[in-house]
Amino acid sequence: MASQAIDSHRANAEVIHGDLPCKKRIVELLEELCLPKGLFPLDDIEEFGYDRSSGFIWLTHTKKKDHVFKKIKQTVSYATEVTAIVENRRMKKMSGVKTREMLLWLTITDVYIEDPSSGKITFKTGTGLSESFPTSAFELE
Repeated sequence: MASQAIDSHRANAEVIHGDLPCKKRIVELLEELCLPKGLFPLDDIEEFGYDRSSGFIWLTHTKKKDHVFKKIKQTVSYATEVTAIVENRRMKKMSGVKTREMLLWLTITDVYIEDPSSGKITFKTGTGLSESFPTSAFELE
């Protein structure tokens, strides 16, 4: 079930349906934004949308997924609906993505590459905490 945020952007958006076409378009967009292509390791994607005028993206998939990024041993949980505002080297105002820190699940609100030459990508949580990792940890597996 799509949220109001998605519905309000649907009229101006490029909308794609089906797992393989959605995966392909997500990878293309991440590449265009200069972000690692493996940030959304999801299966059974039903819909991907991108409103270029506002930068709003969304994707929906059939069930919540927990994924371990093996190179950094970091667990990330993806809700069935993920949204964000995107721009070059950045995703902000994210919803539907959490990371596990010790025994807590923290919502990721921003993902960005401040300095491309550093080879690092930073994840900021709703609590204001942030952590940087090598961008190579988030390439397609």
